[in-house]
Amino acid sequence: YGLLMHNKGLGPLWTLAMSGLVFAGSLQYVAITLLIAPFNPLYALLFGLMINARHLFYGMSMLEKYRGYGALKPLMIFWLADETFSIVCSTSAPDGVEEKYFYFYISLINYLYWVLATVLGNLAGNLLTFNTTGLDFALTALFIVIFVDQWRFSKNHLPAIIGVGATTLCLLLFGKEHFLIPAMAAIVLALLLGQKKLNTEESL
Repeated sequence: YGLLMHNKGLGPLWTLAMSGLVFAGSLQYVAITLLIAPFNPLYALLFGLMINARHLFYGMSMLEKYRGYGALKPLMIFWLADETFSIVCSTSAPDGVEEKYFYFYISLINYLYWVLATVLGNLAGNLLTFNTTGLDFALTALFIVIFVDQWRFSKNHLPAIIGVGATTLCLLLFGKEHFLIPAMAAIVLALLLGQKKLNTEESL
């Protein structure tokens, strides 16, 4: 991300601000184009909502786990990125370690890693010169890895099947330019309607 920012003429301070205040990897990649194009606030808002709509599901799935976190809860919500979500969902606190602080420091470290690495990447852009074509595929690879990881460690695969099925159906019906919002709406509706069944299967 830092290298791409540098490649577009955006320096380390821009990178620090985007990573520290926005902290949304995939949206930050897209925001590079928004930053260098004529500003359209409505377009930026809608684009951001579509790209980060998956965080709605992250948040809903963390309602019980983050209950009772007190003053730490706003930070935990802000730091709930893709990688943090994957780790928190699949890792338990070691014996003798309080769960709340275990997840808090995982979230904090992931946040600091991202901010520091993106700034260093931007600074390294002054020293490295290579073709960045295809670098954006890292996002696709990331989501595939997260999906596979959640499939392996989750007992209930129905939410994943609903997600893939609804997305594929909406892609066929609405096309690649307009499928995202209908797909998200369909997934939310399916999960809400099947919440009781999902909770029952999860407890088995």
